[in-house]
Order: sequence, then structure tokens, then C-alpha cells
Amino acid sequence: MLKRSSMREIQFRQALGEAMSEEMRRDETVFLIGEEVAEYNGAYKVSQGMLDEFGPDRVIDTPIAELGFAGLGVGAAMNGLRPIVEFMTFNFSLVAIDQVINSAAKIMSMSGGQFQVPIVFRGPTGNAGMLSSQHSQNFENWYANTPGLKVVVPSNPYDAKGLLKSSIRDDDPVIFMESELMYGDKGEVPEGEYIIPIGHAEIKKEGNDVTLVSFGKMMKVAMEAAHEMDKSGISAEVIDLRTVRPIDYNTIINSVKKTNRLVIIEEAWPLASISTDIAFTVQKDAFDYLDAPVKRVNSLDVPLPYAPTLIEAILPNVKKTLDAVNSVMYK
Repeated sequence: MLKRSSMREIQFRQALGEAMSEEMRRDETVFLIGEEVAEYNGAYKVSQGMLDEFGPDRVIDTPIAELGFAGLGVGAAMNGLRPIVEFMTFNFSLVAIDQVINSAAKIMSMSGGQFQVPIVFRGPTGNAGMLSSQHSQNFENWYANTPGLKVVVPSNPYDAKGLLKSSIRDDDPVIFMESELMYGDKGEVPEGEYIIPIGHAEIKKEGNDVTLVSFGKMMKVAMEAAHEMDKSGISAEVIDLRTVRPIDYNTIINSVKKTNRLVIIEEAWPLASISTDIAFTVQKDAFDYLDAPVKRVNSLDVPLPYAPTLIEAILPNVKKTLDAVNSVMYK
């Protein structure tokens, strides 16, 4: 256990910046490339000060050309470097999706193991307020559907730093998805070196009556809903997936065996979502333990509009989560 005296409170963006800087000091093959990462210190100030420390050969500004610099990163990874490719938002990763899906994810298997692609694609995912449809999408389930990729979605500064360091060291391509609305969030992070292994969920709150599963910024909804349930005598266990490929099914199933009920909160659209796969797996492997159907709380199946009132109506929130819990508790 880390002593509280060894912890300090920093922002989510600082945790990411520290992770990248520490790994670049440790390994000279690591470099950062993307739009505005250097001279502007990052669109969200994640790479603040990195150009001054590491220079323009390792912190590289690019044109607005995701397809080009993603491909450059894949080629560099195949030749022994460890690129961190920043997308200003994962909405723009669609311009480079051929490089991610058809190159990064497949080169190792297509080359019979002769080439590895140790690359991290990182940047913000999901809605960030009133940015409308083209800047507010969740593609975690898209990328998680691709063999050869690992997909990480942290919910707090501590996890963000530890998981990003593990992602940079990983020999497989990693999709590292953050939230634009969380860059200013503060949380405790250790003073010294630490990493968090990819593929391990964490129980954020123990409980006995219902299991809540979520990841990324929807963890805020899950935790707030769980604390509201405490007031009415419902004990919720809350699980933060942290990674959505691979998914830590064992932690979820063991929790469901205890609580006998499951509600999954996810910002993505409902069809073919992460919550869909979890619901299927739980009914397959823990059916006899369920006292109620698995419930999902997703965004409505429409593009996200601009108007704040419509955004509130479409996205998962605490009330929708409480309604789902009450339905499985038969209240």
C-alpha cells in the first residue's frame, strides 16, 4: 500500500504528461507525434513543456493529416521505435482508420511475428459538451472489435498515468482513449514510479445488492448513482473496467455471483457496444446467479445534437442509472 504522504494531487492532463515524459527519459526510442503537440504544448496542454525537454526530433508537430502521421507512426514502430500518436480527438481517427485497423493491428500476424508494432494512439473520446455530432462519438467498441489492438479507457489521473506507462511499454498497438471533459480533473498520484497492468478491472466500491460496471468518464455517473443508492438502502458494487480489450470478465462475473444483478453504464450507442458483449458473457457464464435481467444504460441511438437540453436527454445520467437499478431490484 502506498502511504498517503507519498501521494500528491495533480490534474488528469498532468498525469498523462508525466507518463509520457517519464517513458521518454527511460527509453530514447519513445517519441510523440501529432497536431499541435510541440509548439502549442498540446491542444489540451497534455504535452506542456515536452518540446523544451526533448526537442523537435522527439516531440513532432504535424500537418492536419491523420492518415499521414498515423502511417508514419506505424512505419516507425515496425522499425524499432515506440511512437505515441496523438489524435486531437478520436473522431478524427476515422481519417486514419485504415492505418490503425489494416496496418497496426494486423502487421504482427501477417508477418508471422517478424514485425511488432509497439505504438500508442491516444486522445480524447466521447462528447465534450456542445460540439455536436461529428465531435462527440464513442469508438471504444469499434476498436475493441479488432483483433491485434488493446483498448484502454482510464477514469482518473492515477489510472491514466499507470496505464499509459504500461501502454507505451507494450509490444502491441494500444488505443488509449481519454475524455476531453476530464483533463482538468484532479486526483491523487504517487510520487514515484508505478505502472498498472493492462486488462485488470478495479472494484471502486464494494456492495452486495447490485453490480454497476462502467469505464472512462461514465464512472462519475456510476459512482454518483451508487452513493445515491446508499441513501435508500441499496448496496451497489462498482467496477471500473479500465480496459475494454481485453475485458476483465472474471471480476465482473465474481461480483455478479455476489450481487445477483448487473447494470452497465456506457456512453456509446447500444448496438454492438461493450455493454452488449458484457451482458452476453454474464448470461452465458453466470446465468444461474442472476435474479433479474441485465440492464444497460447507453446513449440513445442517434447522433449527438448541439442543444444542451437534447444532450442531457440522450446521454447516460444518474437518474437513468437509478431507474435501471430500481427495475432490477423490482422496486
